[in-house]
Amino acid sequence: MKKLPMVVVAMSGGVDSSVAAALLVERGYQVIGMMLRLWSEPGKQAENRCCTPDSMALARQVSARLGIPFYAVDVQEYFREVVVQSFIDGYLQGTTPNPCIVCNREIRRGFLLDRALAFGAEFLATGHYARVERAADGAVHLLRGKDAAKDQSYVLSVLNQVQLGRTLFPLGGYTKTEVRELARKYNLPVASRADSQDLCFLGRDDYRSFLARTAPQSGQPGPVVDPDGRVIGAHHGLAYYTIGQRKGLGVSAPEPLYVIAKDLENNALVVGPLSSLGQHELFAGDVNWISGSPPAEPLRVQAKIRYKANEAWAVLHPLADGRVRVIFDQPLRDITPGQRVVFYQGEECLGGGTILLQSGG
Repeated sequence: MKKLPMVVVAMSGGVDSSVAAALLVERGYQVIGMMLRLWSEPGKQAENRCCTPDSMALARQVSARLGIPFYAVDVQEYFREVVVQSFIDGYLQGTTPNPCIVCNREIRRGFLLDRALAFGAEFLATGHYARVERAADGAVHLLRGKDAAKDQSYVLSVLNQVQLGRTLFPLGGYTKTEVRELARKYNLPVASRADSQDLCFLGRDDYRSFLARTAPQSGQPGPVVDPDGRVIGAHHGLAYYTIGQRKGLGVSAPEPLYVIAKDLENNALVVGPLSSLGQHELFAGDVNWISGSPPAEPLRVQAKIRYKANEAWAVLHPLADGRVRVIFDQPLRDITPGQRVVFYQGEECLGGGTILLQSGG
């Protein structure tokens, strides 16, 4: 029987990565478990959702039960520099960033993949709900996971051909219910463990408290204005608000008001009625095409403007400077600069880009 290659599995102490490792062991791969020690604020290490002491202990237990080696790799300073700082900078620049996108590109498929290859592994495997399809011509395609409710192709849209070619997603063909059943079948101690939620380095905080401590300049107060520029209130810092927000504006009006824009030049928060929110188009930069090259012509796609958003039909227009213009069939309420817009055709994820503040970037 042909010996299967070595695979490093990114472990988290959760049910998904644990079952991914178990499946690969059962299939005959040489498996190594590896867990990253990510940055947390001093004194809050026990609250980091991705690598608490309990999570580390569970990952070790799972690895021991599966009979595979386990390593913990310290990436705290790099994570702080790359992921956390980009999160802070994004809010200071008036956008609503998605640090999970940066983490998947730079940490899990950058740093960790390099470490896996240095160990002599041929692949890095994760517990993401997505699928990879390898074509006869060598091209690699990213497909949605079987479980539509758990599909994570959105956060993987930043990957390139080399990274995807070295990646395995053992859970892509399973539902979450089936994965928990497998965890019980393998007698793993994480079978009933709850899924992690929100951003790992925030712990129990919301992002506003985190920004207030780590970037005090984010709390510079200023005016709340209506679409005509009339001052109708005061805000506590532009970073503490996001497009589409209704609650917590501190403004009284005859009808509900929503955040529709941030005027960085004047440090003003622009609010208006629900009818002011709809937009038919957006521009995106930092575009990644999973195929390695943009389409030559406008393309009919389904687009997601947030991880949990529904797909919306649109026409994608590639621009000469590498950006894209996306024109939607119907206006969307929550187009938010800093978030990722991701493009699909059927089951295939084509790639995505970062939504820009304005057409000029």
